[in-house]
Amino acid sequence: MKDEIQYDDFIKLDLRVAKIITAEEIEGADRLLKITLDVGQEIGERIVAAGIKEWYSPQDLEGKLVVYLANLAPRTLKGIVSQGMIIAAGQDTAVLLKPEYDLIPGEIVR
Repeated sequence: MKDEIQYDDFIKLDLRVAKIITAEEIEGADRLLKITLDVGQEIGERIVAAGIKEWYSPQDLEGKLVVYLANLAPRTLKGIVSQGMIIAAGQDTAVLLKPEYDLIPGEIVR
């Protein structure tokens, strides 16, 4: 288990519902997919490089709702500026976390 954090640390995370608009392979990347997200009117579109290629094909992702960490500092991966992170679970796999019901992109996860 990781170190315990305080509630004030947790509320710094801006978790949102996002809809995958497009997903595509990144040339030369074994694990990464380039994913364009709709994160609602307030945030707009964002691009992330997600290490989920082993478990998901681009065509399987388009149109899906996911949980997205919106305020993670950008990081360049294989030439793609990744603007946040799609949340997944699993020790030896990557299972994307998604809302149980259809929600509007941009809804806050709390």
